[in-house]
Amino acid sequence: MLDQTLNETDGSSPLLGVSRSLSGKRWRLREADDGAVAMMARQQSIPDALARVMAARGVAPDQAAAFLSPRLRDSFPDPSDFADMDKAAGLVWDAIEAERPMAVFADYDVDGATSAAQLIRYFRHFDRTAEIYVPDRVEEGYGPSGTAFDTLKARGAELVITVDCGAAARIALTHAASIGLDVIVIDHHLMDDDMPPAAALVNPNRPDDRSGFGHLAAAGVTFVFLAALNREGRRRGTITPDNEPSLLDWIDLAALGTICDVVPLTGVNRAITAQGLKAMSGWRHLGLRCLAETSGVDGEASTYHAGFLIGPRINAGGRVGRADLGATLLTTEDETLARRIAGELDGLNSERRAIEADVLEAASAQLDGQSADRAILIAAGEGWHPGVIGVVAGRLKERFDKPVIVIGIERDARPPVGKGSGRSVPGVNLGGAIAAAREAGLLTSGGGHAMAGGLSMDPDRITELVAFLDERLAPELAAAADDMALKADGVLTASGVSLDLARMLERAAPFGQGNAEPRFALPDMRVSFAKRVGTDHVRFTLSDPDGRRVDGICFRCADTPIGEALLAAGPGLFHAFGRLKLDAWQGRERVQLHLEDLSTAAR
Repeated sequence: MLDQTLNETDGSSPLLGVSRSLSGKRWRLREADDGAVAMMARQQSIPDALARVMAARGVAPDQAAAFLSPRLRDSFPDPSDFADMDKAAGLVWDAIEAERPMAVFADYDVDGATSAAQLIRYFRHFDRTAEIYVPDRVEEGYGPSGTAFDTLKARGAELVITVDCGAAARIALTHAASIGLDVIVIDHHLMDDDMPPAAALVNPNRPDDRSGFGHLAAAGVTFVFLAALNREGRRRGTITPDNEPSLLDWIDLAALGTICDVVPLTGVNRAITAQGLKAMSGWRHLGLRCLAETSGVDGEASTYHAGFLIGPRINAGGRVGRADLGATLLTTEDETLARRIAGELDGLNSERRAIEADVLEAASAQLDGQSADRAILIAAGEGWHPGVIGVVAGRLKERFDKPVIVIGIERDARPPVGKGSGRSVPGVNLGGAIAAAREAGLLTSGGGHAMAGGLSMDPDRITELVAFLDERLAPELAAAADDMALKADGVLTASGVSLDLARMLERAAPFGQGNAEPRFALPDMRVSFAKRVGTDHVRFTLSDPDGRRVDGICFRCADTPIGEALLAAGPGLFHAFGRLKLDAWQGRERVQLHLEDLSTAAR
């Protein structure tokens, strides 16, 4: 049922006699050490298939127990290992004890909102309040500005904590210092040696940080910061066993930010996510519960619920609505307000999808005509809403298997400006390349991390930017070719697609960046049924030569070569590639194949 010997004869496919897949992608078998597989299976009393999935993701036998049952205590960092962490904790406790007015300046995405909510709830535990300030994406752009700091100063703030932003805001932080406003930065984005003048700057990706936790999202860095605050409070005697807050009360927020910022779900991120999803599944958090009800989430929380249902609705406020809606929802204890905001965010998410579809269509038309030899694709258009360009870049990245930047041009601005957002592929450091373009004078601002970045620039210099990034990223893209192949954990027969296997594989969850969901190839399958469902999905049934059937669905594929092949339902044979998913329907659990690719079977 599970054949681990994938034969490769033509350099492009793992199955004997297969032509290139309909997606144009190569298929590869994930490598796993047979000795490690056998040892893990024996020591953990798990099936070989699960042990092979774990070994293929770099899990050693002595790490298997922690992988299967991730605990914070096994991977949580010492907060003092982060540069400026203890200093920042001391400054915050100074402000709490002196009752200095504080404000939290947050980015407008899920990572920023969940980071801000953790801090606000921590302060509330000690009967302290702090204003939340989230910049408007259209009017203010990304990150802190001198104007925003002036506003907070005028409102009485004496200490500002930036979350998920600020590490590259040299001009704004210099201005804050000039007006006597103390700023603590909590961030995770890549940065260079030119440190902004903050009172404290906590960022595992600052050049002199030696913590080794650069893979944390801002929500994860904030969660570690809460541990530092607890430690400092105990040191001062302000926190006692009677009043010490339990950080697990907010781990669902840390998990949501971690999942939605698409950071690697390994190490402490895996523990935060696993424990956070368990906490989230109780739906005790008012804001999350209202969002779950609005988006139709039922039962235990999963990375899918967080990343594709709840997260996009929180993001919608920052993309096309009021930027602070998400953070407000995650901090309120007013049920009437929470339900109103959840409904508003749901409506804004629908509006966002419509705007996104228009920009996607226009950007796709541009990129279809660009050179196939380019290492990066850049689309630009006037009036493209800055709140959707990142999502569109992500969609196009998946389609073209290359880094993509989408730039919205504002010709009415003085001077005209192009604001761009990019998404990358594994092995290609887009954030670093954007930072290099900024240093080369091609951008007015820009940065990010390996898989994503943002920028602002003179739109008349886009052609120069394309040439610069293409030359810089070409070697990285070539080296990353194997990373972008579709990787199978094995070959299954139709009889091997079972509830038992799907349930067993769930033990390797949570899945995400750095811990890919297991995929399998199914050889020599015939399409016995296919039907277009929804807007552009295809539901189907595959049958093997012995008549054994596998039901499945392929999302957003109806107008692609894969969808067209399914809907044609001819007599030919295909090799299928996809994930096994548990599905509950009318009280009965079943297993489905979520199809990702097809390849014609040469005979």
